[in-house]
Amino acid sequence: MKIATVFISLIIIMFACRPAKKVQKTSAIISKADTTQVVVAETDKTADSAMLIKEIYNKVIKNKINFTTFNAKVRIDYKSEEESNDATAYIRLKKDSAIWFSLRGPLGIEGFRVLITKDSVKVINLLKKNIQSRSIVFLQKFTGIPLDFPALQDLIVGNPVFIDSNVHSYKTDSTNNLQVIMQGTFFNHLITIDNKDYNILHSQLTDINSVTNRTCNIAYSSYDRSSGVPFSTQRKISVINVSKIDINLDFKQFDFNQPVTFPFKVTSDYKRF
Repeated sequence: MKIATVFISLIIIMFACRPAKKVQKTSAIISKADTTQVVVAETDKTADSAMLIKEIYNKVIKNKINFTTFNAKVRIDYKSEEESNDATAYIRLKKDSAIWFSLRGPLGIEGFRVLITKDSVKVINLLKKNIQSRSIVFLQKFTGIPLDFPALQDLIVGNPVFIDSNVHSYKTDSTNNLQVIMQGTFFNHLITIDNKDYNILHSQLTDINSVTNRTCNIAYSSYDRSSGVPFSTQRKISVINVSKIDINLDFKQFDFNQPVTFPFKVTSDYKRF
């Protein structure tokens, strides 16, 4: 069930871009090959544009989901150049405390459980009866990027991350949606925002380092407001490094602020790594 490892790695990749420390006037076009090509032209930094960006930022932040717990069932379809697979993930999250996953294969057999806290990541392989424990620091060194638990939990529930109030570069595209460029420590970040509801529509992260040469595209759609807040139930993710990985996330069920538990019992016969 390789999809478990891919899913965890994908989470790490998706929040690798830190909020922009400095946004520069740019004429560069982000032109990596991807499933959702977006082209952004140069815009001048003026007092009017700065005021508009501040207004955009405030409206996007206003859409942020305020929650204590999150619970969801999501269908995952995974495809790479070598293979394709699918699984169902059950996600439980307690804000600022723990993130829990249970991954089940096509026949409903549970293969993995994952528990992420502020300082550790633990993975149980229920089929092979082993458990792996790693620190967040280990993952930081392994990926070469800083991992931040609050950013990860916001990303899972669909809250805006990687958005900073000092953004100055933007334009309106042909469909009247807003496109903003931010430059972080590791990635150039191009974000597309609905000009009506100010929901996130698309996020493109392109590696600044040409050696690592990573690109991640995330498309958000099918916003559901039944819980009183805008929640994207359909997300398409494309990760390009040496090869390409496409993952579709289809949230079948979700709720906020309901009691959650994190079953993670390991018996003595499990091997530890």
